[in-house]
Amino acid sequence: MARVEVVMPQMGESIAEGTIIKWHKKVGDVVKKDETLLEISTDKVDSEIPSPASGRLAEIVVQEQQTVPVRTVIAYLETDEAVAVEHPSAPVQAAPSPAVTPTPPSGKPQATVSEGRFYSPLVLSIAREEGISMQELETIPGSGEGGRVTKKDMLAYVAAKKSGMVAAPTVAPPPRGVPPTVAPAAPKVTPSPSILQAGKVVEVPELRAKYPAPQHEIIQMSNVLQKMAEHMVKSVHTSPHVAAVHEVDMTRVVHHRAQHAAAFEAKEGFKLTYTPYIVQAVVKAIKKYPLINTSIEGDKIIKKNYMNLGLAVASENGLIVPVIKNAEEKNFLGLARAVNDLATRTRTKKLTPDDIIGGTFTISNYGVFGTLIGTPIINQPQVAILGTGAIKKRVVVVDDMIAIRSMAFFTLSFDHRIVDGALAGMFLEEVVKELEQFDTAMTF
Repeated sequence: MARVEVVMPQMGESIAEGTIIKWHKKVGDVVKKDETLLEISTDKVDSEIPSPASGRLAEIVVQEQQTVPVRTVIAYLETDEAVAVEHPSAPVQAAPSPAVTPTPPSGKPQATVSEGRFYSPLVLSIAREEGISMQELETIPGSGEGGRVTKKDMLAYVAAKKSGMVAAPTVAPPPRGVPPTVAPAAPKVTPSPSILQAGKVVEVPELRAKYPAPQHEIIQMSNVLQKMAEHMVKSVHTSPHVAAVHEVDMTRVVHHRAQHAAAFEAKEGFKLTYTPYIVQAVVKAIKKYPLINTSIEGDKIIKKNYMNLGLAVASENGLIVPVIKNAEEKNFLGLARAVNDLATRTRTKKLTPDDIIGGTFTISNYGVFGTLIGTPIINQPQVAILGTGAIKKRVVVVDDMIAIRSMAFFTLSFDHRIVDGALAGMFLEEVVKELEQFDTAMTF
């Protein structure tokens, strides 16, 4: 009988501690490897943590709502298996991603990989985009702690592969009668609008006297909600907010999406949404007006020569803004895959802190909830944020004739210290032009 330590994982280089939100298993329960064991919260993001091994939960050392440093032993598993235990400083293993299809094992493995090797969601994302199978991924040597494969390792391998310095491993076909492995479809998760998702009901004597039961409930804000509140208040105090609203005719985009939605989902395994259309238009507009993609340090303007686009995603614990890194390097299909990947991992608590830092511009699509017009708060230290309203059919005048078109309102909230009304208007008009003149001949 082996005793396996479960440790508080380090969810990013800047993360020093974590809070246990919920144990999904109790002492004595049987748990399978990679099955969700508990949920933790950091000052960046909430995450579900998989079990490092199969066995029985023998002891819980750290209880719910307690905060401990990373690498602290939080529980013990008892198992009969000879398991390789995750190194305490390694990131949590990503759940099987719809982006990366495991390859059936070859009769001649290319490399010996010890059980328990872990890959971050970022590494899996790069593998997906570059068409690297799980078998090939296992052959890549890792320079990270404990032999972990890092982003740097992946990029170096991809560059070497493209230059012909390395070759992809040969994969043997699956045995007769065994169907090829198919990547699972992205789970459809609808966040609950219940306020109780914000945190647990608590009893605070000094507040209970002021807000008696049963007329009132006292709810503790989650870590994520607290950080979001602090961030929003800081933003309002930092930037003089001004908003500009433009109307956009989305009819060409709506028709294109309707024409290609079924084939796209059959091919990619997830639904085609309006978001990648909007993201692509923003990328093109920023290229024309790069001052939108800056930040301010004192009396200095920091111009970013890359585009890390944040997407505000509603989760059960509050608003999360994961980031599409280097969006300017992706085509439409690459943007669609990135949007789906981030949205899915946000709602299934599989994001890492690296996924939500480094944004240079943010898009908030409150239109998915039916909102027509909004004035979003700037995501510091950025200088602008685009809010996109619901697409509704309306009667409009086109070329002096009455027509029914699919219309939406787009709002740009901007920092008036650096972005004036003229720049904001020109940027918005460029986004509008890109969408209204979308090339409907584009195929995937």
